Amino acid sequence: MMRKVFPLIVVLALMAGALIAQDKSVTLTGYLVDNSCAAGHATDKTFATWVKTHGTSCAKMESCEKSGYAVFAGDKLYKLDDAGNTSAEDLLKNTKSKKGLKVTAEGTVDGDTLKVTKLTEVTE
Repeated sequence: MMRKVFPLIVVLALMAGALIAQDKSVTLTGYLVDNSCAAGHATDKTFATWVKTHGTSCAKMESCEKSGYAVFAGDKLYKLDDAGNTSAEDLLKNTKSKKGLKVTAEGTVDGDTLKVTKLTEVTE
């Protein structure tokens, strides 16, 4: 009986561990960029610098807005989920920044996607 139960316990423990790890909340501080421009510049050696100067007027253009948004933080690009994209659009409409919109994003990471619970502009 124990031989049949043990593998099941191991599988359940691994599944629980994966679920717990997946739901770990993170807080990221980085720069908001639209996915269209990010895709065009992601392979540039200067991407980390470029994203800090990306114009908010560009990110508000219809084609850029339709592509969705991402946060570049810690040398990694995190695409935002639908809730994050809605928050990003609101931030862009209300920001006084002309370029390099710095944000703090809270949520959970699922692969390369950030499931956003809160997105706020960082103002120095």
